[in-house]
Amino acid sequence: MARSDHTGMTFIDPLPARGEVRDIAPGVKWARLPLPFRLNHVNVWLLPEADGYTLIDCGVEGAEMRALWDEMLAGPLGGQPITRFVATHGHTDHVGLAGYLCERFDIPYVSTLGEWLWPRLRHLEAAEPARPQLRRFMTQHGCDEALIQSMIAARPTFVAALGPPPAALVRLVDGQIIRMGGFDWRVMVAAGHADEHASFYCDETRVLIAGDQILSHISPVVGVFPNEPDGDPLADYLASLPRFAELPEDTLVLPSHGTPFRGLHARVNWLASHHDERLDKLLGLLDQPVTTSEAAHRLFTRAMAEGAGMLAVAETLSHLHRLVGQGRLAKSQRDDGVMIFSPLRG
Repeated sequence: MARSDHTGMTFIDPLPARGEVRDIAPGVKWARLPLPFRLNHVNVWLLPEADGYTLIDCGVEGAEMRALWDEMLAGPLGGQPITRFVATHGHTDHVGLAGYLCERFDIPYVSTLGEWLWPRLRHLEAAEPARPQLRRFMTQHGCDEALIQSMIAARPTFVAALGPPPAALVRLVDGQIIRMGGFDWRVMVAAGHADEHASFYCDETRVLIAGDQILSHISPVVGVFPNEPDGDPLADYLASLPRFAELPEDTLVLPSHGTPFRGLHARVNWLASHHDERLDKLLGLLDQPVTTSEAAHRLFTRAMAEGAGMLAVAETLSHLHRLVGQGRLAKSQRDDGVMIFSPLRG
């Protein structure tokens, strides 16, 4: 069943129920897994092979997720094993259970180099008691103690959701052709949401496994985080969009969150316009020098009030850095070490 909206996009409904695995495209099955986060689900894709399934992304570590995979493997997947794991990127909701699955089935972890390194570094950091770099980063951007404590308090949930990552990988690179589910898929590596995010496009079936790079209802998180405090990921993300606009308009897009859809060009145009509008809005809110936290309270008032402060600060900072890169803001540091962003006039 399909439904359209005013944007020109057509969505594929209904959503799979818990434990259901549904055919969604030639050589691709779809399952929807629960997450213990604000974004409460992730889509994963299973591509039938001669001896089992290639799995793209897998959900988080935890007893509930392991039990759900047991249920799907024994039921709708007919007792067939997973023979290869492929990661769109290394964020916890996509690879948290990857180490367990790769060890259980003795299968390779296939990803770009950056998206193998990212979860390994995060797993090592989990041994640090309070991540002092997080406190330094938040303090440097004007966050108060209550917000910093809320970030530290949320940390155990994320730490528990990322299991030990695999110790080796089969490396993907941009432009590579990988055979999955009986079809050839071109690897499209892009930055912004993650350092080396991989999407997969099949020209024969006109299907794009988009990961988080192109989502159907929300914009992916494009944020500046403590590991790269001076980064400009929004520039990278915006630069990636024209590559997806070159794919056919009737491409079936399979996103990691939300609903599969057609209308790729409309969605790419919306994402580009959305960030341009947010940049203009943010600049319009800055009538005097501000900290990142002050700017985040103006740009993401609701998110800051509802406990999503880390992501709101990170997203705000990515937009502030893009405005600096465009020559529309100046960045400086106060005597107390706090970063200040000032509008440029004239």
